[in-house]
Amino acid sequence: MLSKITLDNFKSFKNKTTIDLAKTNYTILPQNVADNGVLKGCIFVGANASGKSTIILGVKLLLDFLFSERDLNSGIFLCMFGDSPCYSLSYEFLIEGKTVKYFFEVDVEKDMISEKLWLDDMLMLERMGLSAKSYIAEPNGVNYDKTDVGKNTLFLRTLYFNTKFASNSILSAWMDYLKRSIYINIFDRQIVSYGPTELSVAHYLEKGGCETINRFFDEYNFEQNIEYDHVSKGGNVRLVAGEDENQKYIFFKRKGIDVPIPFLEESLGNQNLLRILPAFLTVVKSGGMLLIDEFSSGFHNELENLLVRYFMEKSGHAQMLFVSHSTNLLSNSILRPDQEYSVEFQNKNGSSVRRFSSEQPRSAQNIEKMYVSGVFGGLPEYKEVNDEAE
Repeated sequence: MLSKITLDNFKSFKNKTTIDLAKTNYTILPQNVADNGVLKGCIFVGANASGKSTIILGVKLLLDFLFSERDLNSGIFLCMFGDSPCYSLSYEFLIEGKTVKYFFEVDVEKDMISEKLWLDDMLMLERMGLSAKSYIAEPNGVNYDKTDVGKNTLFLRTLYFNTKFASNSILSAWMDYLKRSIYINIFDRQIVSYGPTELSVAHYLEKGGCETINRFFDEYNFEQNIEYDHVSKGGNVRLVAGEDENQKYIFFKRKGIDVPIPFLEESLGNQNLLRILPAFLTVVKSGGMLLIDEFSSGFHNELENLLVRYFMEKSGHAQMLFVSHSTNLLSNSILRPDQEYSVEFQNKNGSSVRRFSSEQPRSAQNIEKMYVSGVFGGLPEYKEVNDEAE
């Protein structure tokens, strides 16, 4: 599980900034902490364009660079008002009781990548430009040169795909954890699965049917179920999904009415919920990281509360890192203060992060009210509208 990420000169983060996901001394909501002491996720709140999504991007890029084709040397990740031509990201994971640390830095001017990997403080891999050395399978190290090291590719990726880390069970388990991760941008309707499983709604329903999702709806008192079929009937209505009998479509049915409603005719909130549920339920069951940007798109406050509580209660070694503008989630009945971060942009200093637990709020205090009153920062400073008649 991810226990720490550090961003340096990355996008809006000019200064080195660390987000820590190790639990603190709070005893509330023990279900929000995995049995290894790592938190099952966190929320980032703050004004628009403060840098919240950049933190999610920092985690997502590790997955992109390892499992997708993406160019590391692109200057779009460098802080444009920083003092260095380099940006870096470093990560710590707790895997089966062992600490995996990974760091990479990109020098945009020199067009050069550096990498280091440690397992419990033992150096396992180092790379500088087109030269690399791995100690994973051979204690004395194996040297690699430009014939093995791709200029614009993480050497960690190359080594993993060539060896699957068969000689090291911890690093292999780490990669398995990363591959189970999923990124969601609800506003853009983007879902990226880093493993072999396709998690679009249609594929999920085609493979496993509607039972799991409808069971979730029934258990938590939703007003609807879904059908995935060529024809759906109800009342005086009969809807057909095209002329091909093999073609299927998603239909909602409100309880007590039973008339089919085509997926795209449903509310935005219900559409977004159904789009993310396959990924959401999969990570809860299998583990990995669920990265969600724009979590609040179209959801009622109570639905957001339910989803976060469900994840924290039902997941084991899984994490949900998300961005939201819904201050109702800042409650000690939903998230712990050490799971809550405010992000704000401070002009030439760039983005900064404040962990709510650093202010040591008591478990009985109203965290939402404290945030809205400015205790934790991360609030926009708009001028009040003058409501007096001109």
